[in-house]
Amino acid sequence: MNLWTTATAADEAGRQAEAAVLPIGSFEQHGSHLPLTTDTIVASAIAAAVADHYDLFLLPPVTISCSHEHSGWAGTVSISARTLDAIVTDIVDSLRHSGIRHVVLVNGHGGNYVLSNIVQQANVTRPQLALFPTRADWEVARSDAGLASTTHDDMHAGEIETSVLLHVAPDTVRDGYQQSDHIAERPHLLTLGMRAYTPTGVLGRPSLASADKGRKVLGSLTASFKSTLEMLTGR
Repeated sequence: MNLWTTATAADEAGRQAEAAVLPIGSFEQHGSHLPLTTDTIVASAIAAAVADHYDLFLLPPVTISCSHEHSGWAGTVSISARTLDAIVTDIVDSLRHSGIRHVVLVNGHGGNYVLSNIVQQANVTRPQLALFPTRADWEVARSDAGLASTTHDDMHAGEIETSVLLHVAPDTVRDGYQQSDHIAERPHLLTLGMRAYTPTGVLGRPSLASADKGRKVLGSLTASFKSTLEMLTGR
C-alpha cells in the first residue's frame, strides 16, 4: 500500500475528484513497540484505502497535532488546537479555490478534539466537511475484524493500532508487544495526562494484535466510508 500520494498534477486534472481526503495523525509516544508516527500511519492507511476505492483526491498527512496528554514522554511533539484549526481551515480554503468543495478529515488521533468543532462550524450552510472514522465506524471495524478488546480498554498502542501497523507497516513494529498489555481507568486524563495511568505509555492489549485483524479493520472502514461520502456529496 502506498500510504502517501505519488499522483502528479496531470493525474489529478484527469481525476477531477469531487472530494479530497486529508489524513491527520500525530507525533507522540506509543509505548516501546510502536513508532512515534503511529497515528499518522493509521490515518494515512485509512485515507489511502478510501481514496483509492472511491477515486478521491488524497492529500499528504498532517503529521503533528494535539498530543498534550502525552507531554513528558520522549519524542512527543504537539501543536496547539488553534494551530491545527488554522492548518485545516487553510487547506480547506485552498481546495475550495481549486474547485473541490468537499473534504473528509481522516483522524488518527483521539486527542484532536478541535476537528469536531471545525467540521461542525463548516457545515452550517451546507455539507462541506466530514470527520472519519466516527466512534461507530471504529466499533463496526472492531466487530468485523474479530477484535477481543473494547474501544474503552484499547485506547492507545493496543490491539487495534498494533494490528493495523502489522498489516500496513510491519517493519515499524518492535518485538515485545506480546508482553506489553496494560489496562487502566483514566477518569482525569485531560488534567493528569497519560503518565498518571500507564508506566509504559500503553493503554490496551497489543498482545492480541495480528496483521490479519489489521487487514480486516481497514477493509471494514473502507466499506463504512461509503455512507460518509454519500452524505457529503449526495452521490
